[in-house]
Amino acid sequence: MTQRLHLVFGGELIDPTKNAFKDVDAIHVVGMFPNYDAAYNAWKAEAHRTVDNAHMRYFIAHIHRLRDEEVEASPTEELDG
Repeated sequence: MTQRLHLVFGGELIDPTKNAFKDVDAIHVVGMFPNYDAAYNAWKAEAHRTVDNAHMRYFIAHIHRLRDEEVEASPTEELDG
């Protein structure tokens, strides 16, 4: 069975019209979730909790899309070789 992992994270942005964090060390990692529905629910809860701060943003990263184990690695992935 293929896992479709999702990471939910967020923090305060420098500018609410851009996606650059004010302090990368202060990024809030909500957690890793086994499916999109669970990740969406966690994202929604954090987004609602911080709705009064226009600079706060939370994101869902589709971790399963970062690497396809069936495809040979690109030269940039094989930095040791």
